[in-house]
Amino acid sequence: MIDRARFEAGDTFEQFMAKEFTNKLFWQQMYKRAVVGDDVLRRARELGAKWHLLALNEDWCGDSVNILPYVAKLADAVPGFDLRIIRRDENLDIMDAHLTGKSRSIPIIILLDDNFCECGWWGPRPAELQKWVVEEGLKLPKDERYKQARGWYARDRGASTINEIVSTFEHCAVRRSGESQ
Repeated sequence: MIDRARFEAGDTFEQFMAKEFTNKLFWQQMYKRAVVGDDVLRRARELGAKWHLLALNEDWCGDSVNILPYVAKLADAVPGFDLRIIRRDENLDIMDAHLTGKSRSIPIIILLDDNFCECGWWGPRPAELQKWVVEEGLKLPKDERYKQARGWYARDRGASTINEIVSTFEHCAVRRSGESQ
């Protein structure tokens, strides 16, 4: 499924942003404003070793534009992190192994160790927002649901996303250290 060659065939965030797509200006603005907090950066740097983040994405996705710029900033700031982005619709085998219920919701961030073995995954949105979407948001008209989700992302500023992803890495690191003993 995921191996080194398939990971490396993905785009870096810079390569992704160099492509033409509809909401490119919004993506650029989000990346420019994205900041990762010092505490979560410290935790990520303490993980050591090499970690790979493989993001399933489509440029039109509103959740992706509010999440991936922060993930890219995290990967930029942590020497052992390497982020690649692949298109969901061109990688349905990977997507179908990481469904949200029965849905192909994105983005999905797959966490791989230095041997490109999957150790966990995160997505498609922070737990608090996902809970709201499932319990309340789906009752709203689509435009209103998206408006409220955008407001949530604006208030959160990527903090929940990055904290949850780093927590997933920490759990992977603990499992990995337990396996090597």
